[in-house]
Amino acid sequence: MNIHLIDGTYELFRHYFAVPKVENAQGLEVGALRGVVHSLLGMLEDGATHMAVATDHVVESFRNDMWPGYKDGSGIEPELLAQFHPLEDALRAVGIVVWPMVEYEADDGLAAGAAMALADTRVDKVIICTPDKDLAQCVVADRVVQLDRRKRLVIDRAGVVEKFGVEPESIPDYLALVGDSADGFPGLPGWGAKSAGVVLGRYGYLEEVPAAVEDWDVTVRGAARLAATLRDQMEDALLFRRLATLDVKAPVSASVYELKWSGPAEGWREVLEGLGLESVVSRVERRLKQ
Repeated sequence: MNIHLIDGTYELFRHYFAVPKVENAQGLEVGALRGVVHSLLGMLEDGATHMAVATDHVVESFRNDMWPGYKDGSGIEPELLAQFHPLEDALRAVGIVVWPMVEYEADDGLAAGAAMALADTRVDKVIICTPDKDLAQCVVADRVVQLDRRKRLVIDRAGVVEKFGVEPESIPDYLALVGDSADGFPGLPGWGAKSAGVVLGRYGYLEEVPAAVEDWDVTVRGAARLAATLRDQMEDALLFRRLATLDVKAPVSASVYELKWSGPAEGWREVLEGLGLESVVSRVERRLKQ
């Protein structure tokens, strides 16, 4: 069986900026969440059988206590933020499993779900549906892969190495050096994608990079300055790596069999109609008649 794990927060952002705005009878904006639900129903119609959606039930996580500049909800447009919780309600109504993250982030939920599914030998492939680069650390050969649904691009282990220059296990170290503007931490001065890829492609992890540039077995521009920066700011680098490392202890389903879609939940019609998602109601009804 194939397991599809979806980044609900990413999908909501993507649809918010891609689809027309729609207000329901209560005057609430529901265009993005409607688009997400239709999109995931489309995946089921195309053959997906086992699916879960990880969401940021709250934007802040344990990482905000570790780094003051870490992302929070302050920059999110109110119309978008107001659709976070209704999206969870709508997905549950149509029968899709939701993992709402509170202490953790949606990305942690995806990582935990991938680890849970990978441990089940009956699972053929785990497909993590998000282009977020931090999820590349979860890729395992061609059994756990990333899928950029917008570009229809699948990234396996070879794809991670081709894109970043490092193995999936080194992605947190890579992000520690180059930073992640989406998550709000800067990386180390002077380090860029090329230098980080070359150095970590050779040494793998921050601690394995020789402190003295004379001991480096790679050639990169400004190597002496980069070596000095890493040596002098190793504490920051290790903190940034911790920020970039996804936590597989996030709460998710106990078994992949809990992810099988078996139809909408009890009272689904009332929930969807209450949100103003009549078009979703019609689509679910058509599927039930098939």
